[in-house]
Amino acid sequence: MATRITATEAARNFSDILNRVRYRGESFIIERSGDIVAELSPRSTAATRPHTGAELIELLKDLPEVDPGFAEDVREAIRSQEVAIPRDPWES
Repeated sequence: MATRITATEAARNFSDILNRVRYRGESFIIERSGDIVAELSPRSTAATRPHTGAELIELLKDLPEVDPGFAEDVREAIRSQEVAIPRDPWES
């Protein structure tokens, strides 16, 4: 359960509150004039852990297939932006 604190308490003790969130896993509900204005809680490990290659492949499998017409439009847009690299005039 989250600890309710006022915005003033949060401002005065911000460093301590961040340490409690980070190291103890505590959560806080911050209120101003009795209204909840924010919640402060530890970031989930799922949000911070990078995906493995296998996980990315699984995620991509669940995506819908690209319409062939759209895929061709993208390829054509890329081709239209390709610029020939000029020959280096200093090269002998």
